[in-house]
Amino acid sequence: MIGIEEKVIQVRQKTVAVLEEMMISQKLALQALRACDEKGFEQANIPLNRIDKQVVEIDNLVLTIFARFSPEAKDLREMVAFLKITSSLQRIASNEANYIKNMKVCNPKADPEIKRIIKESLSINECTIKAMNYAIEMIHETEDKNKLLDLESKIDVESSKTDDIYSMIEKDVLQIMHQAHEVNDEFINLLKYLRKNTKIIDRLQDVASKLIFARIGGKL
Repeated sequence: MIGIEEKVIQVRQKTVAVLEEMMISQKLALQALRACDEKGFEQANIPLNRIDKQVVEIDNLVLTIFARFSPEAKDLREMVAFLKITSSLQRIASNEANYIKNMKVCNPKADPEIKRIIKESLSINECTIKAMNYAIEMIHETEDKNKLLDLESKIDVESSKTDDIYSMIEKDVLQIMHQAHEVNDEFINLLKYLRKNTKIIDRLQDVASKLIFARIGGKL
């Protein structure tokens, strides 16, 4: 008979699988944006199509653990954390899907300035991929508290980088419009899409804080 330990491990593995799918999507989107490849965006969406089903499986598994094993102490804390983590994962998937959809403005016929700004924004995607890797490491790490805190700190650093990158791009875009003496809707919309992309790493910070609660305790 499968015990609670094995079930908890399954929850971790399934959560890692979701983050890996999201990371694949991010990497495919990055490739598509570097090449301004319209077909590439369709490929980037494919891994996201499975997320809702995977998240439901995690939630159902956690509820099964509650019903069958009545977890206590550390196990209880971890399962509560993972129930909340799945909500963050759904929001990340939604943000990624919207970002990919809107970034189809990057195509061979796009304004050269739009293309340039998009290329400069890709460091945000690279930071997000790193943060996803750190979140996966945090799920695997169940004992070393210092390593967990270090990984959480690394996610915070990547988040700070994305804020700086976005601020520089925003300043650049506003300067372009100022020099042209007009408000350009394409540029305004692009800033909106890029800002939404930075929200992905904010959600990863939520995941990290919940993992800290699961392993170390504190406020959720």
